[in-house]
Amino acid sequence: MLLAAVHETYTTVVAQIGNPTPETPPVADKLMKLVRYFTWFTMLSGVTAITYGGGRFAWEKWSGGGLESPKMVAGAMIGGATATSAGTIMNTVIGS
Repeated sequence: MLLAAVHETYTTVVAQIGNPTPETPPVADKLMKLVRYFTWFTMLSGVTAITYGGGRFAWEKWSGGGLESPKMVAGAMIGGATATSAGTIMNTVIGS
């Protein structure tokens, strides 16, 4: 008996709750513009890191000095690949 009363009360309350219509936040356009700028900056920094790492490695190889930059080159390559992937992942998550 108590279960039936609770069930009826629950269905009555839930029936009164309408389906809200989605609307964009007030500053969504400015936020999306900021996200797009951040995405481009991230991708540009990734490409720059990969280019710098390769150039540094080539300079040490050409000058004949000790190869002190393999760790830096590996770090730049990994960091650059991660930063470049982050831009793509952000675009996928946002759905643009």
